[in-house]
Amino acid sequence: MGVKGKPKRQKSVQQQLEQKTMTALHIGKSIYRSPLRRGLLLIILPALRRPLFHTSEQLAIRPIFLLLSTAAALLGAPLATQGTPVNFVITGSLATARYFHTATLLPNGKVLVAGGDGNGPSQESAELYDPASGTWTATGSLSPGTSEHTATLLPNGKVLVAGGVNGDIFEFGSILANAELYDPTSGTWTATGSLGAARGEHTATLLPNGKVLVAGGVSNSYSFLVNAELYDPASGTWTATGSLGAARSDHTATLLPNGKVLVAGGFNGNLDTGFNLASAELYDPASGTWTATGSLGAARSDHTATLLPNGKVLVAGGFNDSNRLASAELYDPASGTWTATGSLGAARNGHIATLLPNGKVLVAGGFNGDSDSSILVSAELYDPASGTWSATGSLVFARGAHTATLLPNGRVLIAAGVGPGGVQEFVLATAELYYTTQLDTTQPLLNISTRARVSTQDQVLIGGFIITGAQDKTVLIRGIGPSLTTFGIAMPLADPTLELHDHTSALIVSNDNWRDSQQSQISATGLAPSSDSESVILATLAPGAYTAVLQGKAMTTGTGLIEIYDVDQNPNTQIANLSARGFVGTGDDVMIGGTIFHGSPGTAYRREWQYHHDRR
Repeated sequence: MGVKGKPKRQKSVQQQLEQKTMTALHIGKSIYRSPLRRGLLLIILPALRRPLFHTSEQLAIRPIFLLLSTAAALLGAPLATQGTPVNFVITGSLATARYFHTATLLPNGKVLVAGGDGNGPSQESAELYDPASGTWTATGSLSPGTSEHTATLLPNGKVLVAGGVNGDIFEFGSILANAELYDPTSGTWTATGSLGAARGEHTATLLPNGKVLVAGGVSNSYSFLVNAELYDPASGTWTATGSLGAARSDHTATLLPNGKVLVAGGFNGNLDTGFNLASAELYDPASGTWTATGSLGAARSDHTATLLPNGKVLVAGGFNDSNRLASAELYDPASGTWTATGSLGAARNGHIATLLPNGKVLVAGGFNGDSDSSILVSAELYDPASGTWSATGSLVFARGAHTATLLPNGRVLIAAGVGPGGVQEFVLATAELYYTTQLDTTQPLLNISTRARVSTQDQVLIGGFIITGAQDKTVLIRGIGPSLTTFGIAMPLADPTLELHDHTSALIVSNDNWRDSQQSQISATGLAPSSDSESVILATLAPGAYTAVLQGKAMTTGTGLIEIYDVDQNPNTQIANLSARGFVGTGDDVMIGGTIFHGSPGTAYRREWQYHHDRR
């Protein structure tokens, strides 16, 4: 299925143009991977969506600068910090944005993310997430790269990646028969036996006997597959097994307590019978054959299937030819039948579903339509005892085509995917953690700031921030220079100027001296600078990503400070993050990031981080 769930055979011209746009938005990937010049430091803490910073030649990100993110994740606190109960907390970002990737929990507690689409190195690269540090590190790369593949943890601790697409399926990319094994001990991949049939968008299920069942999918020339194969880790080879009763891709496969495998729904591209299937089948490893079982109440593909503690299987959401589904159904292996259960609060496909330690099922994100705004931020919990869904805290970032992994500590790691970006969805590198217990953020975030040396052209100070929530937020942005002498800064920026840009780099507003405009409104906030030559922008902004640029008037240079204040303290919308890019030197020219949290009445807490020039 496509990202939004439309049949791939009917990809529109607009979708093709959108894909080219998405490619263009990946400017900077090679920059992040560039080797550093000796004596210069590049630190990326958690990276945000690629277009957060200007991508023009004048403001291109260069490896001589430090990119500092003072998200609340650095504090071990949730990103939404306005006193609103939350469940999702941002964690370290991947080095490479991606979607249609896989995520596998390893025996050592780390999570392996591999491959995925992203029109770049994401198809080859793999990364490891360490829950102890909340960070990602690169590991061995796949060869060839792949997306829409499967990844299966084997009993020996290795991970089997099988099939997938190398390149864009719409641009005659290759569907693969390759298979590889990842060894966590060495961090390397080695080739293993190839599939009998090239396939992508298939399923892979670890059987009780240690073998892996791969079923269905789509092959080259976009033909849908009916065949199935078994991988034997002992020999590293594949053998054919019984074929499905119906060819299908984008289906689900669930190992039942009795050892059989339930395959349900899917997509077969048959215009005469309907693109999506309601049929379901059972695979018996003992006989190597498939038998029909009860059909779903609604045909669907790109849905989720979750084995519940009571042995039943919950199928939720999905796509049905032209509609996203909110319906959910339960399969009972004892009777071989499906029954309706409570419906989701929001219809969705391309979402995730995770069985939590408390027996409930978390569903998060996905797509509710074809527009950019239809990418979902909402999350819901299914309670098997009542058969109903209830809302839980929203994701920090709306996303679809992402992954979810239950960690040993009971938290759920949500990684990458695609998210809204105004005109076209953006491929995401961000990751977040779900906590089953809501976190009450009693210390609202008042201010986020960064101080650094401000020079000219590429060496101006750039601060990116995100406004989350569903309502507009009033912020006050200060560009400080002369008043820094009060704090012992010998060479401050003498005459700072500020610009505010939206996520497309379009200029929203600029300011030189704060008294030039909005003087009375700025004074009323109590945040007017002490120097008339310092800059202030007071603006009410819609949720989204923004960039503030601090530079010296008439090409002057010196130490400057960008500060962003939450003026309205509206709990329904928050300032989520400040990512700053600037030159890093020594002495007063280090980069400092700080935040202020409000505590009990009349008190505030400031936290700061310093990043220094590499003196090696």
